This record gives sequence, structure tokens and C-alpha cells, in this order.
Amino acid sequence: MEERCGWCGDDPIYTDYHDHEWGVPEYDARALWEKLILDGFQAGLSWITILKKRDNFRAAFDGFRPEVIARWDEADVTRLLGDPGIIRSRAKIEATIGNARAYLKIAEAEGFDQFLWRYMDGRPQQNRFRTLADVPARTPLSEQISKDLKKQGFRFCGPVITYAFMQAVGMVNDHLVTCPAHERVARLG
Repeated sequence: MEERCGWCGDDPIYTDYHDHEWGVPEYDARALWEKLILDGFQAGLSWITILKKRDNFRAAFDGFRPEVIARWDEADVTRLLGDPGIIRSRAKIEATIGNARAYLKIAEAEGFDQFLWRYMDGRPQQNRFRTLADVPARTPLSEQISKDLKKQGFRFCGPVITYAFMQAVGMVNDHLVTCPAHERVARLG
């Protein structure tokens, strides 16, 4: 019998995310940036916490438009620190502003989507893990991407966060082979 990946449990928000978003290849540069930022905010927290606050994040961060966020200053940091609808971490908020600036530099040079997907030659890696214990928390590739993002000025993108991001945006298909989403996502790649 096929079962969803066990990490998503039975919370409707989580199962909907698992069934319709997680692992689906994302090629839109702004959407990729949003997901990387949200993965950075998740550090030290559960992903369900971020999912439940995602709409609040989108409102607070002006739709995750990096061209807007890159111009923010201390007044915006203070405003966000007072917003109970998001994770109020000064370090993560300031990193997001800096990451917007880094994103714009990459976007101008080659495109953020191209920057990320070139590591995969434009195609998702199709893993065939049978159990959650088989799925790594980081890989040599996530270590390299993390290192390269940091060279570009990104923060809150260590190798574990980067691998979680790669899973979320479908750079790797880490749905378990026993999960009905595995083959559906594999066909998208």
C-alpha cells in the first residue's frame, strides 16, 4: 500500500503542502527566492510553523519582492520585529534584506533560477529512498550550493537549510518511493 512520506503527518496544511508543492520543480526565480528565505526562517523551528505563518510572511515582506526588500532599512527591521504574524528574529530579518541585495546581483548577472538550476543541469535529481532514515540532511551538492550562495552574500543558507530548500523546490525528488507523489513528481522532471 502506498503512503505519503511520514514527515507530513496528518495536519491538512502539511498534507496539502506535501501533496501539491513539496518536491515539485520550481523554475520561477522569485518563487525560488521566497522558498529559500522561508527555509532560512525555519532554522531551529518546525516547517509547519512556517507554513502556518506563510501568508503573514508574504504580507509582511511585500510579496517577497526582492527589488523592494533590498531597499529596506532599520525602520523596516523595527516594523517587522513588531509583527506577531511572522518569526521575529532580528538576525533572520536582516539576513533577508541582505539576501534580497544578493539576489538582485545574481539576477542581473545570470538569473537566480539559472544560478540554482545549473547545479542540476536544469533537471531534478530523482532519488529512490525507501525510508525517511535513508534521506540525508545534507549532501556534498548542498554543501557546494550553500558555499556558493554565501560567496554571493547570502546568509541563513547552510548546507542543511540548502538541502531542505532543494527538496522543497524539486531540485531533488526525495518523496519516498512508497509515496504516491514520488512518481507524479518524477514525471514533472
